[in-house]
Amino acid sequence: MKKPFIGIAGNIGVGKTTFTTKISSILNLHPYYESVIDNPYLNDFYKNMDRWSFNLQIYFLNHRFRAHQEMLETQKGIIQDRTIYEDVEIFAKNLFEIGHLSSRDWKNYKDLFELMIQFIKSPDIIIYLRASMDTLLNRIRNRDRKCEENIDPEYLYKLNIAYEKWIKSLDPKNVLIIDTDNFNIFKDVDKLENITASIIKKLDKYNLEVNKRFIKET
Repeated sequence: MKKPFIGIAGNIGVGKTTFTTKISSILNLHPYYESVIDNPYLNDFYKNMDRWSFNLQIYFLNHRFRAHQEMLETQKGIIQDRTIYEDVEIFAKNLFEIGHLSSRDWKNYKDLFELMIQFIKSPDIIIYLRASMDTLLNRIRNRDRKCEENIDPEYLYKLNIAYEKWIKSLDPKNVLIIDTDNFNIFKDVDKLENITASIIKKLDKYNLEVNKRFIKET
């Protein structure tokens, strides 16, 4: 796949979908989004994590692997709203550590993941959207998704810790970290231009071009 591949990483509510949409327009990339609205497990998962954790993680793993297969066919560069690596390193691992996934299910899940990643391409860069707990909770409330009404703040907090640990384990030259607490992607045009320039610099071998019309759109 000789085209740029950007992975957008970050906790629930940080703004990955909005960011993915905006950057895909600016850099003329094909966006791939996380399956949330049509996810048959999310409502049940937040009500009973012990019962539905494994089902949910398998659903996400399957969805993202299928997306990776579709990426091989597209002629444009790719930007993906949450990567397959976050599924195992953040979400499934955290559910195992806090007791919602059994050792048997965790091993089964990891074995399947290790098989899948032999057939996919890793992102050229990971853009990590960072946010404080207050910001995450406010954004989750503001977007008012019914399936997220029962999110436990402690669950979000542990995911934030897992993200910080994971991002530090990656090669810094392939990571771009954006603090989003005080960043409004629709209003902070100068900051958005700086972020775009940083992305292009990290992907300089692809000669990406900026569509400035989309930077200034609100």
